[in-house]
Amino acid sequence: MSLELSIEHENLLVVHASGKLTKEDYAAFLPTVDQLIQEHHKINILFDMHDFHGWEAAAAWEDTKFAWHHFRDIERLAVIGEKRWQRGMAVICKPFTRAEVRYFTHAQGEQAREWLQALPAAR
Repeated sequence: MSLELSIEHENLLVVHASGKLTKEDYAAFLPTVDQLIQEHHKINILFDMHDFHGWEAAAAWEDTKFAWHHFRDIERLAVIGEKRWQRGMAVICKPFTRAEVRYFTHAQGEQAREWLQALPAAR
């Protein structure tokens, strides 16, 4: 799995994901999330998928624990994808977070960033 993280506009975490997400990917991802939440209390996430194939079983469990632990910490989540099932993923994750969740195509990537920046996360 290739997972690249970057921080934009203080409280916006951009995650570029490809391949299949592993438990080790969560180990790399979580410290950045925890640090941003500690600094800003609420964050926004842009999850951008290119050639993404989902989660290994252990990673799916880590994702569930992440959602439970950070249920209230994410203000907005923009999911950018390229496949029909990825659009569905944006709908399925809504019960696991208080975040406002929206799906965007890659052609709408700039719109996703604008939407995430339109409402600063609560401090």
